[in-house]
Amino acid sequence: MTDAASPPTSLRTNPWVVFLLPFAVYMLMNMLEPSPPTIDAENVAAAEQAYARYPLIYAGKIALTVAAIVFVLPGYRQLLPFRFGIFAVIVGVLGVVLWIGLWKLNLEATLGVREWGASLGLGVRRSAFNPFDELPSLGQAWAFMALRLLGLALVVPLIEEMFYRGFIMRFVIEREWWNVPFGKVTPMAAGAAILLPVVTHPEMLAAAAWFGLMVWLYHHTKNVWDCVVAHAITNGLLGAYVLTSSDPVAWQLL
Repeated sequence: MTDAASPPTSLRTNPWVVFLLPFAVYMLMNMLEPSPPTIDAENVAAAEQAYARYPLIYAGKIALTVAAIVFVLPGYRQLLPFRFGIFAVIVGVLGVVLWIGLWKLNLEATLGVREWGASLGLGVRRSAFNPFDELPSLGQAWAFMALRLLGLALVVPLIEEMFYRGFIMRFVIEREWWNVPFGKVTPMAAGAAILLPVVTHPEMLAAAAWFGLMVWLYHHTKNVWDCVVAHAITNGLLGAYVLTSSDPVAWQLL
């Protein structure tokens, strides 16, 4: 994919489609997710009814995103062989420690950046959905949680790394970005790969530290699969933390 002077004519291997389509589908479906009902909502009953549909909307989001991934699989195959090293594991574990630790410090509230971001519609996570409180049976709650962990630990790491590492970091380097080798990093590429995720996460400082760590891993290994694996480990451990935490606020991390 990176050797051609221009993108291949096949839609399923075209780099614009391969690296952007699954992420775009996921983000568009995000816009349909309801926010948690609050006491200051104009119609709390309607807000609660909309929020109850979150599992169905999330299932649809994952199904459509997986369908997009399947569609671009021929393009992903051009990135094989799949391999990763010990640094992917180290970064994945260190990443969840960084994320939870910085989240607990709540420095965004102290510095006022969370309110600033929220006023611009940035860094707001819609769901914070606890299935064990919201769904009528334990079986339904665990079924949804299994789907939620699938999305968190497998789907999201793949589509985000293909977007940020496969597209964004190469797009800002060269017009024919598909020719840029994996692992090449410039100050602008690093800045874009950190700033964009920061403004889409309420844990802004944690996101800055974590995605900065991912830029280092990408540059060090020159391999996008190391980034996918590290991302999967961090997200999987984050899901495990939320499930085992006695703090109900931890659901805000999901």
